[in-house]
Amino acid sequence: MSPPTASREARAQKAEYVGAVSELVQLRDKKAQRRGGRESNGGRDRADGDRLTAFLPTTREELDARGWDAIDILIINGDAYVDHPAFGGALIGRFLEARGFRVGMIAQPDWNDASSLLRLGVPRLMVGITAGNMDSMLNKLTAQKKVRSDDQYSPAGRTNSRPNRASIVYSNLARAAFGKHGVPIVLGGIEASLRRIAHYDYWSDQVRRGLLLDAKADMLIFGMGERPVWEVAERLRAGETIDAIRDVRGTCFVMGKGTWEDLPKSTKVRDGKPLWLPSYEEVSTDTRAFSRMSGYFQKETNPGNGRVLLQPHGDQALYFNPPAEPLDTELMDELYDLPFQRAAHFSYTEKIPAFETVKHSIVTMRGCFGGCSFCSITEHEGRVIQSRSAESVLREVRTLRRMGDYRGVISDVGGPTANMYQMKCKEETIERACRRLSCLHPKVCENLVTDHEPLVQLLRKVREEPGVKKVFIASGVRYDLAERSPEFVRDLAEHHTGGQLSVAPEHVDDDVLDKMKKPGAASYERFADMFACATEDAGKDQHLVPYYISGHPGSTLDSMITLALYLKQRGLRPRQVQDFIPTPMSMATSMYYTGLDPQTQEPVYTAKNMREKRMQKALLQYWDVSQHDLAREALIMAKRGDLIGSRDHQLVPPATGRGALSIHERRKLEAARDGAQGRLGKRGAGTRSASTRSSSARSASKPKAR
Repeated sequence: MSPPTASREARAQKAEYVGAVSELVQLRDKKAQRRGGRESNGGRDRADGDRLTAFLPTTREELDARGWDAIDILIINGDAYVDHPAFGGALIGRFLEARGFRVGMIAQPDWNDASSLLRLGVPRLMVGITAGNMDSMLNKLTAQKKVRSDDQYSPAGRTNSRPNRASIVYSNLARAAFGKHGVPIVLGGIEASLRRIAHYDYWSDQVRRGLLLDAKADMLIFGMGERPVWEVAERLRAGETIDAIRDVRGTCFVMGKGTWEDLPKSTKVRDGKPLWLPSYEEVSTDTRAFSRMSGYFQKETNPGNGRVLLQPHGDQALYFNPPAEPLDTELMDELYDLPFQRAAHFSYTEKIPAFETVKHSIVTMRGCFGGCSFCSITEHEGRVIQSRSAESVLREVRTLRRMGDYRGVISDVGGPTANMYQMKCKEETIERACRRLSCLHPKVCENLVTDHEPLVQLLRKVREEPGVKKVFIASGVRYDLAERSPEFVRDLAEHHTGGQLSVAPEHVDDDVLDKMKKPGAASYERFADMFACATEDAGKDQHLVPYYISGHPGSTLDSMITLALYLKQRGLRPRQVQDFIPTPMSMATSMYYTGLDPQTQEPVYTAKNMREKRMQKALLQYWDVSQHDLAREALIMAKRGDLIGSRDHQLVPPATGRGALSIHERRKLEAARDGAQGRLGKRGAGTRSASTRSSSARSASKPKAR
């Protein structure tokens, strides 16, 4: 793999990279053989010598064990250090290590003490900062702006292991520790990526500046960072200064007063000029300007035609190079062949909850072309699907077998979406010229190759591997694609569902689904029928677990009542309900803040009042006794008091009088609710029986009066 702007030495560099990866893989395999081909306790029982050099160094002792006097690059990580490809800090660290850089890792440092960053010395080239696998504010607070009870990426789920707005705090900490040494500070990860332009921050309820300005770092890398971080590191190693590196795709930097004001403005795609976004001052005071900014920005996320962006902030400006090019299959394979220990660092004595979820899972691809309004995966990973080869996936299956706690079950084979493996546009020239935000909405693009055969064959090969007893698909299935492949649905039901299958219809009201950029309710009904038939043919008792969102822009009390009636008529009691959270940079967040669709500038209703948000969620949980008061309030507000009562067509019983629940009935329902916790495979606990046939003709039932 060579940098995007590599010279004639690119082939030699790529050969060097492949050789380095090969040597690291061979070293890992030799160590595994010396351990009898099996690790125990996630790698904690290794001999001390092996243990100290198995991970990226985190202490001076580990540095000395490698014979290093200093490191080239320090990664400051908001997550606990888990050496696994699902954790971004480890992925970038191992990637740079394979390129010959000496990389150190400091995870979750004491943010009140700059000296906590000095235990590995002063890095020669740069400090890389990531807040972790999640935005630090999303990780800390709920949709109701309450502190979450746990942090899945910290030991034992503790919530006090990272600061709010971690990228800014860690950048200030790094500047205090290394500023006098002139070490460049480079931001990366999902928090930096999705806060790179002026953005609405839900938790402070205000528009904030692009993150690079508040963090006062030297550069920000957005999107998946392998290509840009490697090129930046190579150029620093070659002697360039960080201020001279201004042309790397996937990077952003600050332009000072007098350096940007006379730059030409783009008027059409591919005219070679930067597209000027509305300034921070405009978008922070004018919701229409913010909405226009969101619409412009979304159109420039295709690496094939995305323009340079410029956004003024006072007398400074943020300059964004076009997105980095996606990785091809060969490069994806090389990345996932890196010698990950697939374990938490040996210094931890408590489990990392997020790792327990993914430790026996396999990523087959990255990217998503769905373009859902409430999701930012596309803005971070891109629309182009980047898939690994079947051979690479099978090598990882064999690696799993060497883990001491592997019992023959692979918990997930997938990616952001379970069934987009190897899907692509029929022609690269069309793909690079395309300006659509979604390949699936409002309908599946005629240029999209939706063949599931590569995925079907891959899953078959994984199932046939020695030592594999069961292969599950836990990633969300895109049902508007799945319904095009009866063979995939058949295999899904027969081989890859463990009693329940996660799907995300999100809603049943087509107007709301349109704002979400999700397929209509009829598509979900067709898939439900297909899965029910396949389950019956396989002789199994399996269920769909549908996920729904309340409070999404476009969703009103009336539309939530429609959804609640739909659920009750089908005997569904969903527990997988997400109250919409406006996360930075998504189209839905722009709608939430501005009340406008960023593509059409048409008004969009949004529930901003916290009580109304709770009422919408209560309607989805109409069966939950604890939600009845709010649900009744919502029905009265929507002038649907006719739905309060104990008859079959009504949603909730009255609070008092005829039809009200007795104390005994309330206690019985509460006990049933509490007993259903964790048993999502049972109907009435958030699932739909696959043996219960639906009909696409039975779409969401509308109330008689709206």
